[in-house]
Amino acid sequence: MLRIEADRARFREIVRGKIRGDLKRYLSTSELFTRRGERAVSVPIPQIELPRLRFGDNRKSGVGQGAGERGDALDPEGGESAAGAPGEAGAEHALEVEVELEELAAMLGRELELPFIQPRGQRSLLCEGGRYDHIRSRGPDSLRHWRRTFRRALERSVASGQWDPARPRIVPLREDYRFRADRPRPVPHSSAVILHMMDVSGSMGREQKEIVRIQAFWIDTWLRSQYDQIEVLYIVHDAAAKIVDRESFFHLRESGGTKISSAYELCLAQIQTRYRPEDWNIYAFHYSDGDNWSARDTERCMALLRDELLPRVNQFCYGQVKSAYGSGQFKKDLDQHLADLDRLVTVAVNDRSDIAASIRAFLGKGR
Repeated sequence: MLRIEADRARFREIVRGKIRGDLKRYLSTSELFTRRGERAVSVPIPQIELPRLRFGDNRKSGVGQGAGERGDALDPEGGESAAGAPGEAGAEHALEVEVELEELAAMLGRELELPFIQPRGQRSLLCEGGRYDHIRSRGPDSLRHWRRTFRRALERSVASGQWDPARPRIVPLREDYRFRADRPRPVPHSSAVILHMMDVSGSMGREQKEIVRIQAFWIDTWLRSQYDQIEVLYIVHDAAAKIVDRESFFHLRESGGTKISSAYELCLAQIQTRYRPEDWNIYAFHYSDGDNWSARDTERCMALLRDELLPRVNQFCYGQVKSAYGSGQFKKDLDQHLADLDRLVTVAVNDRSDIAASIRAFLGKGR
């Protein structure tokens, strides 16, 4: 058994090395989403084969076996005749390995050199917990403490003069009953909420939403590894904002205009009513192609960020996804007017190759 366990551990380490080596590729693809479970994902990696010697005829000549001649085919057994024709050779198969999300987050942290998050202030929830080591005079019969009950009955008998040493008989009354009870013990649990907001107007196409989907997966994976409790809220907006479920968030598409302030107002309302800064670490992420319907609404967004949202959140992140129809003006406005605010992070994502850098920018401050 020890030999088997050692071999299994060695194989798992080889697999983890393969995953770590290909992590940058996974950061820009959506291969993990279709294989995601509650606490783990199945990662497809190339099949691992141990090297071994093969006996064959070494008298061949040509490319790979000798000098060769100019114009010789690199694959003399394949060539054009094999193109499109059915073959009998085996193909390379992918091996799916299950990896826990916590371990995947650790790989992400090492790859992008992310610092551990320091919860802001006293942002924690107190949960009732403890053992049944307390005694009280009321409770269900199933929790009756017999020793304490008879001790109480004996004390009452002695105090009232009913105790007879010659006939030591104790009859507990209802007032003598004692019951086991749990003593409340507040236990702090760091809690956080992630508010994902996305523009779903006509200018945000399928590729832009896929980039957002990849970003959101890795952001959630990292933050879940840093907090005991995580809630995620999804907000979509065009000219108006609304709360949706996760599936709708990544697939909904509207044909209306874009009014970014509607999303910020809904986000603020949720923070004020459901996620008080005294109890929650708050992370807000907004994804858009940079279009807004008017300069006046952009001014409204700046005021909401400066006066309402940024003082309440750990960090507010704006990711601008390049689109053929988006102007990209909103990021320019944020950088121009709010660049001095430390809790605001803005990133431009031109294509999937920029996803890793955007995640590093969003999570690299350790807030």
